[in-house]
Amino acid sequence: MMAILGAHMSAAGGAYKAIERAKEVGCDCVQVFTKNNNQWAGKPITADDVRRFREALANLGIGAPIAHNSYLINLASPDDALWKKSIDAMVVEVERAELLGIPYIVAHPGAYTTSSEELGLVRIAAGLDEVHGQTAGASAQILLETTSGQGSCLGCKFEHLSAILDGVADPDRLGVCVDTCHIFSAGYAMETEAEWKATMRSLDKTVGLKLVRAFHVNDSKAKFGSGVDRHAAIGRGEMGLAPFRHLMNDRRFKKMPMYLETPKGEEKGRDLDEINLATLRGLVE
Repeated sequence: MMAILGAHMSAAGGAYKAIERAKEVGCDCVQVFTKNNNQWAGKPITADDVRRFREALANLGIGAPIAHNSYLINLASPDDALWKKSIDAMVVEVERAELLGIPYIVAHPGAYTTSSEELGLVRIAAGLDEVHGQTAGASAQILLETTSGQGSCLGCKFEHLSAILDGVADPDRLGVCVDTCHIFSAGYAMETEAEWKATMRSLDKTVGLKLVRAFHVNDSKAKFGSGVDRHAAIGRGEMGLAPFRHLMNDRRFKKMPMYLETPKGEEKGRDLDEINLATLRGLVE
């Protein structure tokens, strides 16, 4: 069983550069921001950008490109001005992914801040309906990401994702991205095979495994059930290697693209992404 493994790569200098960086460290797939993730506005994507990105994918043999939306977007916000700004920004994220031929955009569901869990979930569904209405005909889909539940962030319970999927008018335009660090810090056990199976059963019962389109593979610096979102290198955090061994050998996910969002850098002259990818590949039985 060979997994499809990749990493989040910087698109500094152009989105195609992320593909080149992914190839250098031995990725099969890649995740990118299509614009600066901490700014509302982004440089327009030119025809040349599109050509270079698509050519790099084809020429370097990198598949399953995925985008991550801006961290500023909050579709759960009770503040009308921020909510509308978030909808507009999400529409742009879908349009940019569509231009580049990226099939999925991963999005954190949102934080309800001064409202409530229930109202936040309703707000997200209504926001997604607006986004879908403004991007009719687009094939790029939004993937709701599981979260740690830090602060008032929604998505730390599988039931949150299920409520959003039930609340939108067009659920067929949505999918799910499971982040291993996030579900661990949200309190979903994965250490033993029985725990792994129980957590996946719970995900299947609430959301449906058929809606899972991607995994973010990250260990956690924060403790189990802490609700704190801090990523660590594979096997070097609180999770250890066991959950990743279960994931890498779960036949249901053998064709599922999985993306590292682990700390960047070098160790003894080797790229950390390269080391993490080798660790994951070494777990495949």
